[in-house]
Amino acid sequence: MNYEILISFIGASMLLTIMPGPDIIYVLVQSITNGKKYGVVTALGLVSGILVHTTLVAFGVSALLKQSELVFFIIKLFGACYLVYLAYLSYISSEEVLLNTRVEKKGMFKLFQQGFLMNVLNPKVSIFFLAFFPGFLFSNTLNTVFQFYALGILFMLQAFLIFSVVSILSGSFAQYLQQHNSFSKLIKWFKIVVFVGIAFFILFS
Repeated sequence: MNYEILISFIGASMLLTIMPGPDIIYVLVQSITNGKKYGVVTALGLVSGILVHTTLVAFGVSALLKQSELVFFIIKLFGACYLVYLAYLSYISSEEVLLNTRVEKKGMFKLFQQGFLMNVLNPKVSIFFLAFFPGFLFSNTLNTVFQFYALGILFMLQAFLIFSVVSILSGSFAQYLQQHNSFSKLIKWFKIVVFVGIAFFILFS
């Protein structure tokens, strides 16, 4: 078992999670609108959906990996190219981080359900995991399905921790984003560097 790869995976996952995207902004908005504990429940719903995507990727990719090392390289190449594509989309996108707090208040179960469905019904999440996970398989002896689930659970745990911190500090985060417009430009280049950096790691690891 290669613990260095696991540590690299956790680090890369945390960098990806803290980048302002639909999920973290959704948690932030619900925390401001409904309250901090409602934001935590929303986060729990979002990360629970990761199990579904992990299952799809684990069994699908594991079957392909049994074919040959060439197939594995092609999957890693796809992953690297997809991450570079995401970097390009970040480059051409608007720098503004939109924070609309005028949303309808909902109950805890409704927020959990909405967060779960928001994650599960987004095919981009499965595509992203397909691009991201194969480059971080950490053992030559352990079953690949087990390894994918281990990576999925680690991703869930760190995402839930970060989303929960965002919920608890939602007021401070929202105020900072509103007062520092230049922060959006910094985030944009942060995304580009992270995506390209992980792409190179996946391809050459």
